[in-house]
Amino acid sequence: MPKRYRDWLRQAEADLAAAYDLYRCGHWSWCCFICQQSAEKSIKAILEYYGRTTRGHNLVELIKEVEKHVDVPREVVRACYILNRYYITTRYPNAFVSGAPVDMFTREDAEEALRYAEEVLKFARRVIQESFKDC
Repeated sequence: MPKRYRDWLRQAEADLAAAYDLYRCGHWSWCCFICQQSAEKSIKAILEYYGRTTRGHNLVELIKEVEKHVDVPREVVRACYILNRYYITTRYPNAFVSGAPVDMFTREDAEEALRYAEEVLKFARRVIQESFKDC
């Protein structure tokens, strides 16, 4: 079975591009969610590269799996902790006592999510690229 890390990485890049489109349209909650998705797919690209097929969406757990293969910078770990919070709360009204996610996230939240998603994606590209240099 072929490794599909390139597919995961390409989708992470496409998700991040979509998150920027959502940001420009003012869809803050959805932008935050898609940033989480981009980070998740970036991490799964790394794990797939190392032959580790994974399931699940918890970025903290996924990045811990990555740490078994490569050193992960603290800022990438932090990005995972922050982005992890956007998986459920950005989509489901029952994540809050009252109000809809569309009313709970701000431009600043979206900007932060974009920065963190970029950080994780850059890390994934770097890991995979540096691994090619070792061959």
